[in-house]
Amino acid sequence: MKDASCSASPDPTGAHPAAHLKPPAPPWITAGRWFLIAFSLYVFLVSIGLMGEGFNLFGKGFAEALIRTTANPFVGLFVGILSTSIIQSSSTTTSMIVAFVASGTMTVENAVPIVMGANIGTTVTGAIVSLGHMARREDFRRAYSAASVHDMFNLMAVIVFLPLELSFGILSKSAAVLSRVLSGSTGLEFKSPLKVIVKPASELLGDGISSLMHMITGSGLALAIVTMIISVSLLAVSLVALSKLLKILVASRLEKVFNESIGKNGYVGILIGLVFTVIVQSSSVTTSLMVPLAAAGIMRLEQVYPVALGANLGTTVTGLLAALATGCSAGLTIALAHTLFNLGGILVFFPIPFMRKIPVTAARLLAEVASRRRYVAILFLLGLYYALPGLAMVLF
Repeated sequence: MKDASCSASPDPTGAHPAAHLKPPAPPWITAGRWFLIAFSLYVFLVSIGLMGEGFNLFGKGFAEALIRTTANPFVGLFVGILSTSIIQSSSTTTSMIVAFVASGTMTVENAVPIVMGANIGTTVTGAIVSLGHMARREDFRRAYSAASVHDMFNLMAVIVFLPLELSFGILSKSAAVLSRVLSGSTGLEFKSPLKVIVKPASELLGDGISSLMHMITGSGLALAIVTMIISVSLLAVSLVALSKLLKILVASRLEKVFNESIGKNGYVGILIGLVFTVIVQSSSVTTSLMVPLAAAGIMRLEQVYPVALGANLGTTVTGLLAALATGCSAGLTIALAHTLFNLGGILVFFPIPFMRKIPVTAARLLAEVASRRRYVAILFLLGLYYALPGLAMVLF
């Protein structure tokens, strides 16, 4: 007689084979989860928009004054970092710079370092988003590395191109030549469909908070603080929900898609980041969306990196279109310098495998340290985006 124990092949883990097979969820539960993913994503995007409004309340005028008064190129770099960190929008910073250059208030040579700083400052949003995963060590390590790889690329691009710009004017002179070629072109206006969808909710929420705070205190500072608290709270809640739901519903499918596309050809990732950023008109949104995907284990750091590079390049398109529309040669020159800086960074730190590994390895090491000592992430954020630029401006 055959032993009953041989009727099914044993599982090396000791569990019955059927124990691994979960029955599929009812359709109404699956549909509900998809709805919650869409809603969580919407709340996440609204929270980023509201956070930007909160930072604007803290100091958009201060940022504009900083940009106007700088002449020292090294101070200009830190001004770009600090002003963009305050208002959380490199597009706003570069728009101010284009306007100042176009009006003759600032030279192209003085403006280029500020644009470089703005590139670093815009990564603050992703860094803040990654902090929402601090409670879970492994998730935080993956999220923080995804946010940090954008920092590392921009920092290294500045290390390469700022000395070249100061010594030879490599960006400003190249941009001036291209500007003379393109100055007769007609600009186009493009409106982000994502902003059209998200902006009403963030503005409605912002107006509601503003009305309530004016009734209670009438203080602009109190309004900014409350707006920031609410936006960060919404961000944290939406991130937790989004990460959990993505793991349940689409982790394996999305991972397969990313492995088959970006995993095999990083240039596809650059194209994805470029196109998506042109559509949404915000590199912060593109890179911030990568953070929860990385935290959930859906995207690897090597897949996040090219998307971040594409987002860096895509964010310059809005400024180019605006500069072409104005027909101002000086404004177009600085917009082109911004594009050349980001394109040059990609050419240095992507095609050659050894160079590609440098920002990725640096981000991975920083995330490893930060996941073990959470305070490192906070100190790095406060130091890079606020304390170091503030100290540099005081000293120089």
